[in-house]
Amino acid sequence: MPRSVNAVAARARRKKVLKMAKGYFGARKNVWTVAKNAVEKGLQYSYRDRKNKKRNFRRLWIQRINAGAREHGMSYSVFMGKVHAKGIELNRKVLADLAMNHPEAFKAVCDSVK
Repeated sequence: MPRSVNAVAARARRKKVLKMAKGYFGARKNVWTVAKNAVEKGLQYSYRDRKNKKRNFRRLWIQRINAGAREHGMSYSVFMGKVHAKGIELNRKVLADLAMNHPEAFKAVCDSVK
């Protein structure tokens, strides 16, 4: 009996990968084996960096809060300790936004924790 191959499914699978490789440079966009490797690596990076993005934003928020707190004579750790002690339920994302875009509101928070 002759060998049966599902060419329709194989073609669809390759088309899907080549569509994901759209915009890549050189052979990565149109050569099946190279594109497959590039897309797999890209998916690994995207999985990893979804985690790293949370890390990076937290670091950015801490830097912004620290800069805002130092303008009012406190370090970041002292400021956050006092915020938690006073029971102020603002997270770092909101505090960083206040420090960056609404300095008068951040000053009010600083005055309330002093």
